[in-house]
Amino acid sequence: MEKKQKIYVAGHRGMVGSAVCRCLAERGFDTVITRTRDQLDLTSQAAVKAFFEEEQPEVVIFAAARVGGIHANNTYAAEFMYENMMMEMNAIRSAYDSGVGRFLFLGSSCIYPREAPQPMPESCLLTSPLEKTNEAYALAKISGLKYCSYLRRQYNVLYHSAMPTNLYGPGDNYHPENSHVLPALIRRFHEARESGASSVTIWGTGTPRREFLHVDDLAEGLLYLLELKDPPDWVNIGYGEDISIRELAGTVAEVIGFEGDILLDTSKPDGTPRKLMDNSLINSLGWKPRIGLREGIASAYEDFKASSRRGGLRS
Repeated sequence: MEKKQKIYVAGHRGMVGSAVCRCLAERGFDTVITRTRDQLDLTSQAAVKAFFEEEQPEVVIFAAARVGGIHANNTYAAEFMYENMMMEMNAIRSAYDSGVGRFLFLGSSCIYPREAPQPMPESCLLTSPLEKTNEAYALAKISGLKYCSYLRRQYNVLYHSAMPTNLYGPGDNYHPENSHVLPALIRRFHEARESGASSVTIWGTGTPRREFLHVDDLAEGLLYLLELKDPPDWVNIGYGEDISIRELAGTVAEVIGFEGDILLDTSKPDGTPRKLMDNSLINSLGWKPRIGLREGIASAYEDFKASSRRGGLRS
């Protein structure tokens, strides 16, 4: 990418979008276009069309989404599917109609089947049923990915997608029920330590295994993809190793300094048994992450405390 290109980052206030904006600023890109939700309703076809016609961005990084953990996905499935489908379809189509030359769409590791081979290669997409607890979100993301690939094949535009694994880092959502597992654990163990609680209870059996990537690594990976002249239609971006939820809880407790017991509520759902990305494709293209998990959790915890002190915690 050239530093003078107009780049629209959708979802710039979210964890991913803000990391992308930080990364662009560090690299000297000074023509980044952003809009808050109040300024641009991405679910409105008319509003999105007018925005693209007016701003004429040359590159789009689409990080806008309605996201959440197992509880949120399972409880608000209709909203998750509708809002994500509307936002992405409006943006992709309006970008194409207005002549945007490059569009990078962000999906999620949850697009792959519940019983996908481990680690999960890009080729396993749509080969068997999805995990029911986040099926609505996954279907929306699969639609965005496929629409980009169809436009690329049919009209020769460089529209492609990246599938991040589970993310964490600055700007995360720390809601105790509606957030993803790692930020939820950070908040839970912090509050337990502050209150002097003797134990913390985590959902499920603790046996599911998950992969976690620091959001700053993801931002670097996305910009790396945008430098490639012929990127894959979609590519996994992950850390390359996974950890059980019970082990993760233990690591978070150690980083935070909580010394009580960790209990399991086996009445709560586990979700997919294992989700590890096959990162061989992105690695073969020359990119690998640089932030280790313990180091990343420690930096995320510092960000959590700083955000809490200044009253800017997403909760």
